[in-house]
Amino acid sequence: MADPRQRVPGTDRVLAHPEVAAAADRLGHRLVKQAVHTAQRRARDGEIPTSEVVAETLAALPDSASSSRPVLNATGVLLHTNLGRAPLSRAAVDALGRAAGTTDVELDLSTGRRGPRGAATLAALLSAVPRAEAAHVVNNGAAALALAATALAQGREIVLARGEMVEIGDGFRLPELLTATGARLREIGTTNRVRLDDYRAAVGADTGFVLKVHPSNFVISGFTSAVPVAALRGIGVPVVVDIGSGLLHRHPVLPDEPDATSALADGADLVLASGDKLLGGPQAGLLLGRAEIVQQLRHHPLARALRVDKLTLAALEATLRGPRTPVEQALRRDQRSLLLRAERLAEAFRAAGIPASAERSEATVGGGGAPGVTLPSAAVVLPERFADLLRGGATPVLGCVAHDRCLLDLAAVPPEDDDELRRAVLAVA
Repeated sequence: MADPRQRVPGTDRVLAHPEVAAAADRLGHRLVKQAVHTAQRRARDGEIPTSEVVAETLAALPDSASSSRPVLNATGVLLHTNLGRAPLSRAAVDALGRAAGTTDVELDLSTGRRGPRGAATLAALLSAVPRAEAAHVVNNGAAALALAATALAQGREIVLARGEMVEIGDGFRLPELLTATGARLREIGTTNRVRLDDYRAAVGADTGFVLKVHPSNFVISGFTSAVPVAALRGIGVPVVVDIGSGLLHRHPVLPDEPDATSALADGADLVLASGDKLLGGPQAGLLLGRAEIVQQLRHHPLARALRVDKLTLAALEATLRGPRTPVEQALRRDQRSLLLRAERLAEAFRAAGIPASAERSEATVGGGGAPGVTLPSAAVVLPERFADLLRGGATPVLGCVAHDRCLLDLAAVPPEDDDELRRAVLAVA
């Protein structure tokens, strides 16, 4: 009797199957060949019929050559660091596709000669913040601060209030970044109070600049005092302001969050901000301010190591010039509409036999922005077990667990994703 393992189709035969060949064109030959070998092994071990090798191969293949998976953010945190912070606008996503090939990122098409890198993106940034004389972009907010400290204060002092010496996510401490550049820190004031005289007494011939940092992930309340940027105007050295979250203008929903335009109007010589937070764009560090300072940073050798690629430049320009970003839309959603959506979803789940309800909730900005601010929201309430089930589903959904319940907050979920959220819940029920 013939060994059934001899009927297992050969690798070349499976790879020649039209659907498998199409998958190899899309995902790469190596990845598909690995799936073929796995299916063949299962057939030889008797786990699947030999006739199912092609089907098993196709079933095992991912949708993309990348392991990155889209996740529905139902946590109630608009800028979730573990989920990549700001989701990009459709305009920015389209710009990424256009920039993925060969582009004029550093070419003047009118002359055929080398042109200024990312000129259109810098123009868009200056158009958005007319108060800035010049702009530069690096790969994240920490890089912006590192470049400023290296170019302006290496071997010199940076004057910084003790209450603004922050630690952000994953144990990253701002003082350690600053001293790693070769600058020295001159701490002034106490944890909760600093005065203008403290700054005046600290500034001297060895001062590189005064640094103001927005404590964007915590709030100190009670017996406190801080010195506004406007009071530091004319102090005799550059004033650098790290606003953190990336607002370019004052926002009606977040009136206490600092913004680049106001900081420059108050007298800041250089403003630093992130691109992937409240601005709603790709990860980037924005530097805006006086032309001579920005030029000094741009021509520093470290700037080359910190420069952004063509994809970031394209997505950032589209974010600045395009329609409202998903982050901006989320900030402006009203609780009534969110509650109506939550009630419709809960009704659909109950119809499928799933215990569900809708209730008002509170969302947060996240991503190191607007600490202490809550946004009126609404959530679908499910049994606690759904938290794990949804996280491991075909379409991962990240909710939160509170009081032995799974809450799916809709603040960061666009209305057009409600159907996908509904299908994800029904699929794991």
